[in-house]
Amino acid sequence: MAGGEATAVAGDHPIATLLRLLHEVSQISIAGFYGKFKKDCTDLARRVTLLAHLFDELNDTNTLLGSSSSSFNSCFSDLSVALQAAKQLLLAANELDPKIHSDVAVKKINFRFQCVTWKLEKALGNFPYDHFDISEEVQEQVELVRAQLRRATEKYGGPVKSNLLSRASSQPLDKEIDLLHSGNSGIGTLHIENIGNIDHEVRPKVGRVPRGSVRNQSYCSRIVQESERIGNSSKLSGVGDPEIFGEDDSPLKSHEESEKSNCPVTPTEFICPISLELMRDPVIVAATGQTYERSYIQQWIDGGHTTCPKTQQQLHNLTLTPNYALRNLIIDWCAKNNIQQPTVFAKGKIKRSDGSFRYVIGEIGAMEVLVRKLSSRSVEDCRAAVAEIRSLSKRSTDNRILIAEAGAIPVLVKLLTSEDTQIQENAVTAVLNLSIFDDNKRIIMLSDAIPSIVQVLRAGSMEAKENAAATIFSLSLGDENKILIGASGAIPALIDLLLTGNTRGKKDAASALFNLCIYQGNKGRAVRAGIIPALLEMLTDSSSCMVDEPLTILSVLANNLEAKEAIAKTSTIPVLIDLLRTGLSRSKENAAAILLSLCKRDSENLSCLCRLGAVIPLTQLTKSGTERAKRKATSLLEHIRKSQQHSTRI
Repeated sequence: MAGGEATAVAGDHPIATLLRLLHEVSQISIAGFYGKFKKDCTDLARRVTLLAHLFDELNDTNTLLGSSSSSFNSCFSDLSVALQAAKQLLLAANELDPKIHSDVAVKKINFRFQCVTWKLEKALGNFPYDHFDISEEVQEQVELVRAQLRRATEKYGGPVKSNLLSRASSQPLDKEIDLLHSGNSGIGTLHIENIGNIDHEVRPKVGRVPRGSVRNQSYCSRIVQESERIGNSSKLSGVGDPEIFGEDDSPLKSHEESEKSNCPVTPTEFICPISLELMRDPVIVAATGQTYERSYIQQWIDGGHTTCPKTQQQLHNLTLTPNYALRNLIIDWCAKNNIQQPTVFAKGKIKRSDGSFRYVIGEIGAMEVLVRKLSSRSVEDCRAAVAEIRSLSKRSTDNRILIAEAGAIPVLVKLLTSEDTQIQENAVTAVLNLSIFDDNKRIIMLSDAIPSIVQVLRAGSMEAKENAAATIFSLSLGDENKILIGASGAIPALIDLLLTGNTRGKKDAASALFNLCIYQGNKGRAVRAGIIPALLEMLTDSSSCMVDEPLTILSVLANNLEAKEAIAKTSTIPVLIDLLRTGLSRSKENAAAILLSLCKRDSENLSCLCRLGAVIPLTQLTKSGTERAKRKATSLLEHIRKSQQHSTRI
């Protein structure tokens, strides 16, 4: 953990402060979160700890702050302030108990989450990465964290003036913490009566999907209770602290105005009791008559639960029936309120890319019949149905939409573990085809498909393995999916396919591994799973027609410390120098980029380049290579020149 390296820098150094705060947030996270803000705390702590690689590179760099301007010092200060605020917020939010503390206290913490996420995103956005020679991979990871923070800021409320957020986020939490412990919503200094009431419900945001799953009863019970609280409670009282903002520019008042003008209240009956999101595919549970979003209630049932999440009645009949009437009402409400509709399928029509509509009433009915056959006890009927869905999903985007609307994805995911080889092959290929449509990726991930896909990757037929690898590549196009897939055990299985598969399987595995390794946290996993020796084997195999693929993956890994050590142990540098001499233009370009990453601030590797005669092919590359190859070769030669000058002076 980055925090463990804090002693590498002087105690009063800005980097030491950042590392210490990161370590403290990590320790708070390890202790665990609970209560109303458990998910908020978990998400914030996770985003902060993802900055470990950034701070590690800052700790390793030689330039640091010795010659930095006051503007750079200010950037470090802003980031330290944001991390300190995040740490204090995690402690305060974790102590809050809604049963003891007032609605005012809850709302102040909610607003503080908005302030802290905004402040942290801005601090990261203003950081001078180029000045400190931060690697492209780490910068990409920081961009992922910034994107998550921006979405989180939006989630916590409507638009609020940035100067108010800045002023709020710079304040200490002492008064808020006092308020939490007092549990008194009528403290005189708050002037609550001057603010009025606002509609500050925890309303779902249209189109946003929570990353949490519904795998356990405690989770479902908690969110169902929260849903009922939202549906039955009157408007909560809002508060802005005049000691921070002044009575006339309360951010919560601004929030109230923007909420009332821009964000109509979603009717309770349009919200799934499980996800608290506007439903896109509402279905009725036959046993109780309750309506839920299909993917969430299907997960609930697949998790072995036998009661209705909302009523707790026994589910003697697990049939799910599309609630077309409610879906049409949701569509009408979205259109009336100028809200993006949660689906491209509406009232028996599919919206084409040119804005026109195609009627598909008969087709959706046929799809639903086909989906029901997937659950048939007859193996032959199931085989025929999954083969037909595979074929249909390959033909068009419209088919992919209709198949998903008919509820096929959760059923197909269950078939991934079928003992029947033909069913498994067709099921994984159908999931691959469906994942091409972006909206379906979300449904596939919510259906908890990754463990089953990994199982196919490990033990399926060669065709099934190939398509499982291609499915992982397709799903990993989403940044957050990279994290989930990397933690699922997919990487070792993909490396095995990279070594043992046929040409198509190896290419699919290489594409998936490249995508996953873009995320910094997956690089160490890949190295520990043995990816470096596997890539070297491919590069040195004279019968292999795959050179660019392993080089591309190596170029992504080369900035990782574990990868550098593994590359040194496997004698990869001589192979890369040989490619500089004999490879094709693309191979030379990638080899130069990898060598540059390996040799930056590494005198031993630079000496190795000189001993192995890399200067001549690098010089040739500066004259005849691609533009990128010329830049990399020129930079590498400059590093070699400086290293030789330094050695001469010594």
